[in-house]
Amino acid sequence: MEPPEHDTTSPLRLRTGGGETDTARQTPAKAKAPRSWRGRDYGLVILAAPAVILLVIFSYGPMAGLVVAFQDFNVADGVFGSPWAGFKNFEFFFTSGNAGRIMWNTLFLNVLFLAATLGAGVVLALMLNEIRGRVTKRFFQSVIFVPYFVSPIVVSIFLQAFLAGPGGRGGLVNDFLGMFALPELSWYTEPGPWPWILTVVKVWQLGGYMSVIFLAAITSIPEEVYEAGVIDGASRAQMAFRITVPLLKPTAAILLVLGVGRIFYGDFGTIYAIVGDNGTLFATTDVIDTYVFRALRTFGDFGTTAAIGLFQSVVGFVLVVIATLVQRRYARETSIL
Repeated sequence: MEPPEHDTTSPLRLRTGGGETDTARQTPAKAKAPRSWRGRDYGLVILAAPAVILLVIFSYGPMAGLVVAFQDFNVADGVFGSPWAGFKNFEFFFTSGNAGRIMWNTLFLNVLFLAATLGAGVVLALMLNEIRGRVTKRFFQSVIFVPYFVSPIVVSIFLQAFLAGPGGRGGLVNDFLGMFALPELSWYTEPGPWPWILTVVKVWQLGGYMSVIFLAAITSIPEEVYEAGVIDGASRAQMAFRITVPLLKPTAAILLVLGVGRIFYGDFGTIYAIVGDNGTLFATTDVIDTYVFRALRTFGDFGTTAAIGLFQSVVGFVLVVIATLVQRRYARETSIL
């Protein structure tokens, strides 16, 4: 066997110039030069610039208007001329007698909405995942996603037809109850059922949207995991609840944290379009956003409405921080930070 040829490019090389042999010394590594900007980096900055500029203008710029929450604001004097009011705008809301009821309605409804939409999204995603035909799966996925684009005004019209009927007489739901000799209800004068009615509406609207997110997470699960389940003799239902659902925890955790950040914001568009100014239903449906809108429209008190909006933002930020810390403490593997 011939001996291997000497690699002249190796850092351990043989010197023959002065009769000196050095096979132990290695050339020192060069210091890593700082990374210079390339054309691609400038291109990415140019692509991101419009979005960053819009974010600064429309998200951070208006934050200067938060000073109105601490002023006795009037349009004639403007932001710079209105007298300073301190925390009186906050005191007016918290001592008005409506603050407790409004905050409870906001929290209660948003907890119902968040839990119901997440649960419906997981169930629908599991059902869609069991459909084997690609065309059939795409069809049903599109059908359940369509309600997400329906206007709240259209939803209110359909709901009125179901609950009250033309002119407030009858309604499809009351007709259905009459078939089973059950008493009819005047739905728009009974505040009790409305949290659950609004929850059904939110599930109808957002269930398909949530299912698409969870279905995307399901498609990222390796096939080897399910093959191991088949080898172990697991049924389709067992694989769904023992494999798929646990692996959806990271996605559900992210959606939960994002939902907690909005838990002090009522769904103004849907609730106001359906309930409107029906004071009979305010006991269970009046949330912070609808209250602020009516206060601004009725009294024109910009200072109080700005104070309530600032309170919502601060509470939402605190809740997001708490939810993230709790998630890191008890479920670090699904934490977003």
